[in-house]
Amino acid sequence: VHDPERYGVVEFDADMNAVSIEEKPKVPKSNYAVPGLYFYNNDVVDIAKNLQPSPRGEYEITDVNKVYLERGQLKVSILDRGTAWLDTGTFTSLMQAGQFVQVIEERQDLKIGCIEEVAYRMQYIDADQLRAIAHPLVKSGYGQYLLSLLK
Repeated sequence: VHDPERYGVVEFDADMNAVSIEEKPKVPKSNYAVPGLYFYNNDVVDIAKNLQPSPRGEYEITDVNKVYLERGQLKVSILDRGTAWLDTGTFTSLMQAGQFVQVIEERQDLKIGCIEEVAYRMQYIDADQLRAIAHPLVKSGYGQYLLSLLK
């Protein structure tokens, strides 16, 4: 990102292994922002219980990630080219993210983040289940979209 000081920032070694992670650093060690997509094992519960508020008075997810880093258990993936990560931490960026999603959905006639569609395409649910989910939403554009997946 062009303004990493606004985010959690991860630093990598030459082999692209995470070596440090900081929350909103004044002098970032890299331009790699942490987008806020995390998958944790059950250890996260105990880790979170032992956190202390940061100097900003907040509990920081970065502190959870630092524990995993210290344990050698932090795995970081760089988002592929073409992947859109949308910051929504300010009123302006939230509005911009909404506009971006709207443009993509309207131009491509697809929904972004439609979990029912993913479940159907991955065969976690069948056509009858998708139809049952869509039925109470049939008066909305979303319900109509779900039904269109069955055509």
